[in-house]
Amino acid sequence: CAYFVQRKRRFCRMVPAAGRRFCGEHGQEEEQNDRKRIPCPLDPKHTVYEDQLQKHLKKCNSREKPKPVYFVQDINAGLKDVAEISEKQVPLSSLSIEELQNLIIKLKKASNGLELHLKEQILSHQALQEALNDPKNGESAFKHLKQQASILGNMEKLHLLGPGRCFVEFGAGRGKLSHWVDIALENVESVQFLLVERATTRFKVDGKHKRRDSVFERLQVDIQHLCLNKVPILEKKKLPVVGIGKHLCGAATDLALRCLIESYTTCCDGEDEEPAPKRCRAAQTEVAPHKSAGNESTTEDHKPVAGIVIALCCHHKCDWTHYVGRDFFKSVGLGPVEFHYFQRMSSWATCGMQESTSKASTSEDSEDQTNGTEEHEQMLNRTESGSDTLQGILSVEERKELGCLCKRLIDHGRVEYLQQQGYRAALQYYTEPAVSLENVLLTAVPNPAFIPEPTI
Repeated sequence: CAYFVQRKRRFCRMVPAAGRRFCGEHGQEEEQNDRKRIPCPLDPKHTVYEDQLQKHLKKCNSREKPKPVYFVQDINAGLKDVAEISEKQVPLSSLSIEELQNLIIKLKKASNGLELHLKEQILSHQALQEALNDPKNGESAFKHLKQQASILGNMEKLHLLGPGRCFVEFGAGRGKLSHWVDIALENVESVQFLLVERATTRFKVDGKHKRRDSVFERLQVDIQHLCLNKVPILEKKKLPVVGIGKHLCGAATDLALRCLIESYTTCCDGEDEEPAPKRCRAAQTEVAPHKSAGNESTTEDHKPVAGIVIALCCHHKCDWTHYVGRDFFKSVGLGPVEFHYFQRMSSWATCGMQESTSKASTSEDSEDQTNGTEEHEQMLNRTESGSDTLQGILSVEERKELGCLCKRLIDHGRVEYLQQQGYRAALQYYTEPAVSLENVLLTAVPNPAFIPEPTI
């Protein structure tokens, strides 16, 4: 095409029709072409001939596509009554010194008695040893491999790498984590993979698997609307599920937890159906994580969630509406307003306002769409953390300590939520800060000793 695209500083690479200088998109540049092109009403980023508009609308890639069978509007959204959320939420940088000090007092009081010093559980797995020792890998690739190796090592420690299971990778991006799980399960039969990603992704690795024993399926849907019970492969085979994720950003973690714990272990026959009582959901989780699919009880309509292993990140992108730990926050006298400020303050743990920290955070390039943690933190660093109020009363180390406190408080709410649903949940450091500043792993397996509360 002879059209020069100013924004890209090159000529258009579309191939025009025979005898034409311009492609259909830039056909208006030809003087002899008197047909008018107009912006597409579905997506104004491209144009269409006005006299072919109706034909184009039927095949335009931006048209609304039929919803898949597993799409249930807002099934994992959480809070439905938005009246609970206060509209009085000013930016953190606009708070007075007194208001900020009151927030810090509330934060420390709520954190009193919590386990703030997490155990280090930096593991590895044989499946990645060859890749880890490959000198062709650059520093960024090596860091991602170390994280993936430790996640697999933690999964193996929890007896989650076994046969007859469906591994659901939330925020899958290119699907690298599922790829390594599949490598680790090379000689294991009856393994399924569901890769959940709402955006279209380039350079996916799941399409390269040639093994016949494992099945990869990609679900392009927002976790907020995903009903696992209605995914055909789970409906048919009723496999126990293992939920995994590497750097599952902010509220996506809460949506994934609710997707696994509530919507998957509850019959989902209609969009308006209420979740089952706590006793029913918890009772379905009373299966030891090391049991194989063949030994599990078949009395329930749906198999339980065998385990959860999620690397957390981007607490500043959490949302009170979706947060699973609201009951915990309320139990320590906190609400949506405090949550709003604590999630903003959580960014201090990784960005501070310190040049060296910023440099460290940029050393790890984002491997896929779900690993953009450092980029997010840098953005927040420029917007929230640079206020004169903070520089006047808090040092860099104090901000970092308070940011970590906010993260642990938010994460503890998630742990309590899982414990109340009949799971043994824990937080641990799964890699060194030099590898990733977001180095906390949330794990959960069913608790056989759990006794559900009686329902009224």
